[in-house]
This record gives sequence, structure tokens and C-alpha cells, in this order.
Amino acid sequence: MRAVVLHAAGDLRIEERPEPPAPRCGEVRLRVTRVGLCGTDVSEYTAGPMMTPLKTRHPNSGVLGPVVLGHEFVGVVETTGQRFVAGDRVAAGAGVWCGNCPWCRRGQTNLCQSYWTYGLSADGGLTQHVTVPEGMLHAIAPQVADDNAALAQPLAVGLHAVERSRVRPGDVVVVHGAGAIGSFVIAGLKAAGARLIVAVDIDHGRLETAAKLGADVTVDASATDPLDLVSELTGRALADVTIEASGVPDGLARAQRLTRRGGTVLLVGLPKGEVSFTASDLILREIDVMTTVAHACDRNLPAALALLAERDLASLLVERVVPLDRVVEDAFAAMAAGTARGKFLVDPQESS
Repeated sequence: MRAVVLHAAGDLRIEERPEPPAPRCGEVRLRVTRVGLCGTDVSEYTAGPMMTPLKTRHPNSGVLGPVVLGHEFVGVVETTGQRFVAGDRVAAGAGVWCGNCPWCRRGQTNLCQSYWTYGLSADGGLTQHVTVPEGMLHAIAPQVADDNAALAQPLAVGLHAVERSRVRPGDVVVVHGAGAIGSFVIAGLKAAGARLIVAVDIDHGRLETAAKLGADVTVDASATDPLDLVSELTGRALADVTIEASGVPDGLARAQRLTRRGGTVLLVGLPKGEVSFTASDLILREIDVMTTVAHACDRNLPAALALLAERDLASLLVERVVPLDRVVEDAFAAMAAGTARGKFLVDPQESS
């Protein structure tokens, strides 16, 4: 079977790989129908290894590369297991947790002490068939198209961020950075009942998409100081919650100035270097700083699939579906060059 295999930074190959191993107890084999690409995949391709075990064996998965990428995948069950039967359509959470450690027992499965991820820590979904644990799979509603279902995993990450932000119905929320993760956060905030969602970015295309996803107000930060606008919108009270999704080094500093006394700043974007902020301001205005990573599969993935059953987010977010054998030229190259305008999906069963 064909697979997209990362060997080193800049070395991504379409290769023939053996069929996946026969499922063991608690596993099923999938025919992969769609795979979403994200910034993490591109970072591994352009500057890795960062999360992929290409040089050092992963301590939890036990894998030493090369690695098949793809952690946002959906498919059709080919072998009957304990929870699913052949023919079921399912979305994968991609993360694997033990279920027994203190974090898992608290429901923080994304922080499991032995956590690892298909497509980053071990071979993932950018291939035609894969064998995975049933516990990381959830059913796709019949009316949800494959393109829409392929957004379930990143949407679950966005919903986990909303959950972590402790946003309440009626809150004013600013999303600083309306890119890939920011878009899914906005969709989640809309579903959570935020009263006013303000999207801040410098890209007009992203801001237009943010408005379609549910942002009530959009701000081009290159032309307008977001503080002036948020202050005006809230009668100088500022935002109840500010979600920093851009990952820029001074993102926390930008977010804290938009947040009211007693409010919350949630950090989603991953800065590549040290961050700067004014600690005394956070302390004196009693602003909570929260963080979020990945998603809790059993809570957030079903919620994402339920939202996708109500909203066709693919029509707003997906730029193109490419065949697996064109993924490097048609998808990774555009994403690495910064010319991609939306989400790229891959159809592993299609040839160019």
C-alpha cells in the first residue's frame, strides 16, 4: 500500500509499505478515506524532527522513524471489533492513552504519562490502511460527508480549548489569531454561546472566514489597535476571555492587555521562542492564565462530530482535496510557502 513517509526535514516520500498488522483484541483495521494536514505536519516536513522520532526512539510508542505522517484521519472499519463492525465510518482521535495513570483517572487523557500520537509518534493515517485501537475511534453520523468528518480531530482540539477557557454564555471573547486552530476555536465558541466573539488577525482572508464561522466582529491588527476596538465594544471593561492562538512570541502580552480585571487568558498557539509579558499587570488585575493542549478524546471528539453533524465547516475551511501521490507537490509545498488559503485534505484512495 502507498504511504507518505517522512525521512528527514525536506525529505517526504511516497512509498510502498506493507499492509498493516492484523488487529489484536481492542483494535480494528481502517480503510482511510480522508486525512487533514495541519501546521504541525508542515513543521515536521520543513524543520523537523520536532515531535517525530526520526533520530531517537519515542519513549512511549517505541518507534524509531522514518514515520508515516497524518494524525487527522477518518475511515471505514474493515474488520469487526468489540465496538465497531465492518462498514462503520469512524473518526480517529489519534492520541493513545493508558487509562490507568493518575491523569487518565482524572479524565485528563491528553496528559497521560505514556501518551503518544499516530502520525507523529508512530505511523499515522497518510496511507491507505491502518490498524488502530477502537478506543480512539468515534462514529461518524451518516449525513456527515468525509470532507467534513475529516475536521473532527482539529475541531476537538478547538473544543478542548473552549472547555479549558471556562467561557460562559454571555461572555465577550477575543480570539487573537484566526488561523487554523483559531478557526476551530471560533466555531466552538459560537456553539458555547459566547455573547460577542472578536477575531483579531492581519490576514483578510482569515478574518472573512472567521466571520462566517461565528465571529461577530473582526479586527485587522495591522490597521486598527484591537485594544481601542475591544474597549469601545465593552464600555472599557475589556474581554472576559482572550484566547491567544497566533503563537507569536509576544502573544501573551498582546492578549493580557485585551482582558478585563478578573478575566482569563488562554494560551493555545505554541511560540517558537521565549515569550514576553508583564507579570505585575497579570497579578494586580488578577488575570488567570490558562493553557491547553490536544484534546480529551472521549469528551471532545464526540462533541466535535456532533457539531459537524449540524454545521458543514468543510465548505468554509477546506481549500482542496488532493490525491495521496500528489501530497508533497500540491499540499505540503503550498503550506510551507504560506500560499495555502485553507485546509488541505488528502484522499489516500485516489491516484492522480
